[in-house]
Amino acid sequence: MATPHIGAAAGDFADIVLMPGDPLRARLIAETYLQDSVLVTSVRNVFGYTGSYRGKRLSVMAHGMGIPSASIYATELIKDYGVGTLIRIGSCGSVDASRLGLRDIVIAMGACTDSKVNRLRLLDHDFAAIADFEVLRSAVEVAARLGKPVRVGNVFSTDLFYGVQPQLLDALKGMNVNAVEMEVAGIYGVAAQYGARALAMLTVSDVIPTGEAMDAEARQNSFRDMMEIALETALQLD
Repeated sequence: MATPHIGAAAGDFADIVLMPGDPLRARLIAETYLQDSVLVTSVRNVFGYTGSYRGKRLSVMAHGMGIPSASIYATELIKDYGVGTLIRIGSCGSVDASRLGLRDIVIAMGACTDSKVNRLRLLDHDFAAIADFEVLRSAVEVAARLGKPVRVGNVFSTDLFYGVQPQLLDALKGMNVNAVEMEVAGIYGVAAQYGARALAMLTVSDVIPTGEAMDAEARQNSFRDMMEIALETALQLD
């Protein structure tokens, strides 16, 4: 059953998989939130675990950095392991300090991108990379019930961590794009192609215009509000 990038056996993954980028964050989530979690894959030290949360079977699987890496893991989870719902839980950079500061949470209703992956899927036409509505609605309702503020809207998935278009930030702000990250548009494209559901929720780890930023340890450990929203959202899903 193993794929080129995932060493799990058939049935090892739950129908809902939470997907951080960092393998160490996947391990932290499994050890902190899941009961009876079992490591089901560690190929290339990209960790995947399955356990339960409040009695519901859930998995967590890292997807690495960037659209190519995230697309590989999303594709294999859906096609080869029958996963029906992916929830990305990651970090992002705010494009406007007046709208989003450190540790604020963005729920990505859609994702713009400078990547061509979704154009390849749609014969070089633009593809609107959007979240699954039912998962999105559940997440927004859960956040409200928990009293955790979120901003719902558009994000920008870039292939370049070190960008080469300094004018892009103003353009994104002008188009009411909330944040920059590196995977959502690819994951939404994979989900659309293979008939799965996907949602991304992101915690602001950097405020790009001001240079404010969390350090590496804080990025790994300080996303508890986002995690609680994601886990409670998973409980609401069929």
